[in-house]
Amino acid sequence: MNRLIIIFVLIFCSVPTSGHSQERRKIRVSNANFSFTALPLLAARDWKLFAEQGLDIEIILMRSAASAAALASGDIDYTSGIGPASISATLSGLDSRALWSSSNRIAYWLMARPEFKTVQDLRNKKIGVSGLGGTSHVSMTAALEKRGLGPKDYIALSVPSGQLVPSLESGFVDAAALNPPYMFFAQRRGYQRLLDIGSFVEMPSGGLTALTKTIRARPDEVKRVIRAQQIAKKTMLKSRERTIELITRILKMDKETAADTYKVVEASFNDTGVPTPEGIGNIIKAIKAEGRFKDRNIAFEDVADPRLAIEVAKELGYKVP
Repeated sequence: MNRLIIIFVLIFCSVPTSGHSQERRKIRVSNANFSFTALPLLAARDWKLFAEQGLDIEIILMRSAASAAALASGDIDYTSGIGPASISATLSGLDSRALWSSSNRIAYWLMARPEFKTVQDLRNKKIGVSGLGGTSHVSMTAALEKRGLGPKDYIALSVPSGQLVPSLESGFVDAAALNPPYMFFAQRRGYQRLLDIGSFVEMPSGGLTALTKTIRARPDEVKRVIRAQQIAKKTMLKSRERTIELITRILKMDKETAADTYKVVEASFNDTGVPTPEGIGNIIKAIKAEGRFKDRNIAFEDVADPRLAIEVAKELGYKVP
């Protein structure tokens, strides 16, 4: 009898259990830097939301240009972000798709030196952006065009994010496209907010990109990666003090700046996370405006696959068309 019990126990223990535990493996996600757009990713990690989804996530800091090669080689599983760099990589032959966005509303203000009162005052002036062809440049160009200022009407200069406010102070640039926390630093120093860029241009911010073979082979995993970050967004909106603590600690901000940043969280992270044709289309338009892929007819489906993000949004109770 005892022998039969032992045999039964051995057989039972050898049967794979259902659920997430059997699938747990190290999943590597690249991220360009710990910034405002990465907050859902960082919150999901620090608040154990990835672990609750049965995921073991490792975040690897990596420049956008390098992440495309790492994704292609299999050194990373996902890129945290949707933007000109990731979309350009897809159009250049990387078999990847934009899956989910932190927000469809970017958080950038166009801040100028006090003597400039309107956007039109920036004609023939120098405007700093954190990277030519990057999200800040692309979105600013589109917003300024809606206000009657074309790309040839000003000079766009690439300046590292941390040097944009000092560049305003030194006079190296006359205005700059700034995101949190730099917009608040500039505001406290008396610089003018001429434009809320995000209110003029729908464009994805942050997010998730993966190879199409990953989407096909591991859809459940992809959904769990998305779900953890979407839950992180919902949690941030319900937990002001907890989120301010995260912002203060991870993004190295003082309490006042973190509180100001939280207001941007409330305005930006309240959507479904589903990439939209308009948002992706604005990135494509901006890429073509720089002379790349300009003769190519590019469809939304060529660069984005929102199906799993839609499923997650519906499961979490969002209204999705």
